[in-house]
Amino acid sequence: MLWLALHLPNLSLEVLASRSSPSAVVSHERIVVADDVAAASGVLPGLRLAEAWGLLPALAIQERAAAREQAALARLACWAGTFTSEVCVLPPQTLLLEVSGSLRLFGGTALLFERIVRACAEQGFAPRAALAPTPLAAQWLALAGDAKPCLVSAQLPHRLARLPLTVLGLSAQQQLRLASFGVRSLADVLRLPRAGLTRRLGSGLATDLARALGELPDPRPRFVFPERFVERLELPVRVENAMAIGFAGRCLIDALCGWLAVRGAGVSECFFEFDHERGVRQRPATVLALGFAAATRSAGRIRRVFGERLQGLALPAAVERITLRAEAPAALPSRTGSLFGQQGESAGGDSLAALVEGLQARLGSGRVHALSVLAEHRPENASRAIPPRLPAGEKFPARRPAAVQRDALPGPRPLWLLARPQILREVAGRPQCGGPLRLLAGPERIESGWWDEAERGALGDVRRDYFVAVSPRAEWLWVFRSQIGWFLHGVFA
Repeated sequence: MLWLALHLPNLSLEVLASRSSPSAVVSHERIVVADDVAAASGVLPGLRLAEAWGLLPALAIQERAAAREQAALARLACWAGTFTSEVCVLPPQTLLLEVSGSLRLFGGTALLFERIVRACAEQGFAPRAALAPTPLAAQWLALAGDAKPCLVSAQLPHRLARLPLTVLGLSAQQQLRLASFGVRSLADVLRLPRAGLTRRLGSGLATDLARALGELPDPRPRFVFPERFVERLELPVRVENAMAIGFAGRCLIDALCGWLAVRGAGVSECFFEFDHERGVRQRPATVLALGFAAATRSAGRIRRVFGERLQGLALPAAVERITLRAEAPAALPSRTGSLFGQQGESAGGDSLAALVEGLQARLGSGRVHALSVLAEHRPENASRAIPPRLPAGEKFPARRPAAVQRDALPGPRPLWLLARPQILREVAGRPQCGGPLRLLAGPERIESGWWDEAERGALGDVRRDYFVAVSPRAEWLWVFRSQIGWFLHGVFA
């Protein structure tokens, strides 16, 4: 096994909605964490608040928000599902990811480690990361800020020996007891006889050492991914421009994609809710629905549609908090890789879906549709507009069943059918459209519709002879002749 630990030493500061520098987070009148400017002035964790203000009178403080910290860890656990389903949450500031099964998928240890650390930083956190064969060793290395990977158990005694005693999380009494033995580092602890260490300090420390070195098993409870995805995020400041919500929205989208990856699913739609600032005139939340042409869990596609929709969104009031909901995930089929290793949406057959989603985001969902064929001879009634939903994983339309006889197939049909047939002038018995038309194929008789003759707005009974014609401008046209005369009904691509 191979464990990657992400320790977030500044989580208490990073989750707060608004902060100015120098600033610090306090709990019970003591400093929990301070930003770089405050730390440079001597404001360190554990310092009393009065002493901190004595060192830095301009220090801005905020009370610790433990609930936000745990919510942020849960959101990061969902995000980590992009890389592995084996995630452990260690409150208050650490995540553990078992990544041995993901190495080949992400290109090896170095690339996976770099990608996870970079992606965590893109979420707005500054992690200390470490790799080790045991979860406790990875946790200790991350606490010490030792980012050099440790990939085999044989290296653990040497790597752990260099760590300070602070990573052990000992009580003050235990620290004094070790100091009385002349112990100053973890290397000194490892040199002590385990039996004597157990008699003097209890079995907990000796057991932790054995687990960190891989001598004892160290089972960890896994994070339970929720059945429904509902994640909320407080904005750092009140936002009046919709485009300024983009970063927070992308963080929630990444968490959604990790959650979907663990479930092996995708979404055809998801919903953003923007909660407006509280005041005398409270406004209801603004809801932004994102729809997709096919179920997806591609963060790039969801982000692209989200960005397009934000461009045309007008907020009625400033936004304080955003929520992302996805309540109907759909199973995604497995995909085969490209023979030549092509990457991206075009290689995966998703380019058509991405095009449809982009058009819907720019033009509006009601202006983009697909056509469904109906069992009807009259061309005006032979199709209907439907939502442009593509079955997950389908790249091309299904082939026509082999049982259909060629003799039963209709004649050629144009891609573009006019909303209403356009009457054509006739000269010497020949239809005209920019000049005389040359008839290439036909006639194809279409005679049907007597059943809705009396219905209001219905097409009724028609009797037409259709031809494929070419105009003097080399346009291929679909024309017909009826009792009234000649009409243009469609244009071939």
